[in-house]
Amino acid sequence: MKFFTGLFNPNWWPVMKADTTAPSYWLNWRFLLCAIWILAAMLFSALLIWKYEGNKTKRANGTQQEAKGCSYKRESWQSCSKSIHPVWLLVYRIVAFGALLALLLADVISHSLGIFFFYTQWTFTLVTIYFGLASSISVHGCLRYCRKTDSERDNCVSTDVERGSYIAPAVGDNSDKPGTITSLNNYDGPNCKIASVWGYALQIIFQMCAGAVALTDSVFWLIIYPFLTAKDYKLGFLVVSVHTVNAVFLLGDTILNSMQFPFFRIAYFVLWTCTFVVVQWIIHAFVSMRWPYPFLDLSSPYAPIWYLAVGLLHLPCFGIFTLVFKIKRCCLSRSTSQ
Repeated sequence: MKFFTGLFNPNWWPVMKADTTAPSYWLNWRFLLCAIWILAAMLFSALLIWKYEGNKTKRANGTQQEAKGCSYKRESWQSCSKSIHPVWLLVYRIVAFGALLALLLADVISHSLGIFFFYTQWTFTLVTIYFGLASSISVHGCLRYCRKTDSERDNCVSTDVERGSYIAPAVGDNSDKPGTITSLNNYDGPNCKIASVWGYALQIIFQMCAGAVALTDSVFWLIIYPFLTAKDYKLGFLVVSVHTVNAVFLLGDTILNSMQFPFFRIAYFVLWTCTFVVVQWIIHAFVSMRWPYPFLDLSSPYAPIWYLAVGLLHLPCFGIFTLVFKIKRCCLSRSTSQ
């Protein structure tokens, strides 16, 4: 018990008044209502995943069509347009991974492992994992891309030489180069392969991070910092960084990558938050300690309203990145049509 209570010493929390280990703290209408919110959200999320996630679905006539959650291998490493070489996305992801990992390690060294008591650090760690996994997949994809390009070039040259009609490409001819402005989101060709387990994991984590980052940063800057912090509380470099840098890097990756963004995957984001809440309930049921965020305190008569409000906040937070994705697709379609 001393381990949990001594892990951290935040200076912006209000004084805790209730004993979270007392049976009366949990056996009341407030907790019952909050538990109903959480259980309903988890069940609905599981239903969405079961219905839409997967490769293909069958039509009534027996034929197959792509499901909304169908993903392809090259989505994980190709950029959104042929005018952007995939290696630039790779470099961006490596830089983001290095910066996020450095900030995470600095935060752990400065504030101990107690930072993982907070949803912010859960999300920051998940974003770091995403960029680490994305970097690995991009390395593998770029190597395949280079080998395929070299192979196609060699085959083209050898075929033209055999026919005696080989003509060196003109300096201004770039129709076959990656610089051609063409969207890479056309996956109707026969060579488009369904994504592997790691490819699906990357896209799921990506959409979880998108919603969670928007939630953590918006709650901190719009609720916690202006209303729940002490008047003499001063923002440090690490506090500002973990509530801004993750969003900046993820937004850049959203603009550059060619991954899809089906709205039903908000279910994974909801499950991520619900898991955090349930873990907090379990910890506080055995250890009397302050909550990581005041609005999680079940002793308040407004607790069900707070829980419901934060739950509904998931929709606009996830919708922000959905809007960014739609704007990107619109810009790509316009550039392709010109």
